[in-house]
Amino acid sequence: MNKTKSVSIIGCGWLGKPLSDELSKNLHVECFSRQTTHDNSPFWQSDIVIIAINTKDNYLETLKKIATLTKPASNIILMSSISIYREFDEEVDESFEITKPSLIKEAEELVLSLRDNVIILRLGGLMGDDRVAGKWKSATDFSDGYVNYIHKDDVINIVKNIIENIVHIGIYNAVAPQHPTREEVHIKNSQKFGYDIGNFNGFSNRIVSSDKLIEELNYTFLHPNPLEFWD
Repeated sequence: MNKTKSVSIIGCGWLGKPLSDELSKNLHVECFSRQTTHDNSPFWQSDIVIIAINTKDNYLETLKKIATLTKPASNIILMSSISIYREFDEEVDESFEITKPSLIKEAEELVLSLRDNVIILRLGGLMGDDRVAGKWKSATDFSDGYVNYIHKDDVINIVKNIIENIVHIGIYNAVAPQHPTREEVHIKNSQKFGYDIGNFNGFSNRIVSSDKLIEELNYTFLHPNPLEFWD
């Protein structure tokens, strides 16, 4: 990768900070908070802008500002969410028409309407390191179903892949390709970390396919199976 290419990441949290650390090995990277992206910030002149912020605190207004002020030649990578598929209870991919209104849907449409070179990554449930499925919850009732998780390492690696292969446009589901049930994951993690499992009721058949990402980006997941994320 070209060290002279500049990358700005807005959002220096659980994902943004390690993403910045990894990309900095081969690129000129700066990580910004929402508060530091003032009108004269160097953020707006970067070659690649990665948006890794949560949906709180005037999310749409922030996205509009980024899309409007960033230089026209910049490429934008928006970290979105598979929650956009909540209306479905089946296997879904990027070709499905989203009809149910949501903040995530509105955010994607806003950025796409304002910019040409946009990559949208619809992230599965972010896991890895201290984020262990079920560990932070007290024992209670859970809805079972197939999990659509992704390991943090894979998100970082996918972004590196996109930059290295100079991909400018596309919507991709970023989800580990294997989908055990939530109960299976909780049982294994309870044995490893020693917490209560809880009760499982109901079942969601939603499986979010990452086939498009695997095929178009020729990507091999580092952590394909959520049952093995914490091994």
